[in-house]
Amino acid sequence: MVKLNKIYTRTGDDGTTGLVDGSRVAKHALRMEAIGAVDEANCAVGVALVAVSAGGDPWQAALLRIQNELFDLGADLATPGDDFTPGPMALRILPAGAVWLEGQVDAANAGAPPLTSFILPGGSEAAARLHVARASVRRAERAMVALAASEPVNPAALAYINRLSDFLFVLARAVNAAGAGDVLWVPGGSREV
Repeated sequence: MVKLNKIYTRTGDDGTTGLVDGSRVAKHALRMEAIGAVDEANCAVGVALVAVSAGGDPWQAALLRIQNELFDLGADLATPGDDFTPGPMALRILPAGAVWLEGQVDAANAGAPPLTSFILPGGSEAAARLHVARASVRRAERAMVALAASEPVNPAALAYINRLSDFLFVLARAVNAAGAGDVLWVPGGSREV
């Protein structure tokens, strides 16, 4: 159980921050960039959840679960090393997370017409916010991949973040009346010839 009695510690005033194993890294390190990007994505999912909840959407529970899993993902990233086995001091993303997301993608995509064009982020407010969350998740994925190029990153975490952006995309379509409210991209549509 996490217990925070004091929010400020002053230990980060030198531009470093602590990781789960007790080591300290620069706040601008690739690991911290990935953790921060995951945190930003979690905030975007939270904003999308509020918008989706306003419509009484059945996807609320899935989005809340995702927010918790994104916190778990941050903890995974904050635990350096190449042993991705969960333990008392190592919260790790498991392959089952990506499998669950694949099931959610299939459920959200059921009944939606095939895409015939790229879609613009919009339609309803809830769908637009889901698209913002999707773009934030893609940014987090890029940060995690950049970290993985120089340090070990849990492969299950990389798969999870990749599936999450897919889920948010199809959920935005589902919220837009199974794709009927999608705003289609018209390539060069405003260009004068």
